[in-house]
Amino acid sequence: MTSKEALVVRGGWDGHQPVEATDRFIPFLRENGYAVRVEESPKIYADADYLSAVDLILQCNTMNTIEKDEFAGLRTAIEAGTGLAGWHGGIADSYRNESDYLHLIGGQFACHPGKHPDERVGEQSDNYVPYRVNMLPAAADHPITQGIGDFDLVTEQYWVLTDDYIDVLATTTQAVRDWDPWNRPVTSPAVWTRQWGEGRIFVSTPGHRVEILDDPNVRTIIERGLLWASR
Repeated sequence: MTSKEALVVRGGWDGHQPVEATDRFIPFLRENGYAVRVEESPKIYADADYLSAVDLILQCNTMNTIEKDEFAGLRTAIEAGTGLAGWHGGIADSYRNESDYLHLIGGQFACHPGKHPDERVGEQSDNYVPYRVNMLPAAADHPITQGIGDFDLVTEQYWVLTDDYIDVLATTTQAVRDWDPWNRPVTSPAVWTRQWGEGRIFVSTPGHRVEILDDPNVRTIIERGLLWASR
């Protein structure tokens, strides 16, 4: 039996623990019949022959850059049926230098409003706030989210800039707080999918660090999202 092919592309900002985070899901992929190749940059995306045989790309690459030929290879592969999946900034804040990448993903990290200024200490935890992930009606019967109800996290809450060609499974709402400049609640997608040509894209905005990936709800959603996105 020929195994499926999964490519893990990781790197970028170390604060998102790209190695430790992806290492949590590589055994899951292997248990589900994937041969897994790991690359530390998007250079591999320019290899059209190889990418055409890849069933799933798991990307965890934050605030990095991508070259034109690399992005073209990624987009071509997805349009032909290769799946792309990831979480947090590793997929929604990957390549700020390439606007067409934003178009491909359908949502771009804008900010993660943090604690009251008086409570900040200059650490990542300045942006950890309690919030709820709200499952939409569409989530009830979707293979990624079936059986999962609303759940609470204390971590970065992503405010995302999106278009309406995404299929949203869960949202999260930024409250209005005394020190914030906005004056009404703002709802962003927290989990979404996107069909691009023959390929499927899956995004979970929760996933800042490994302790969030270990949350049973988050981990289940991501594991299912990987399998759903795959060719």
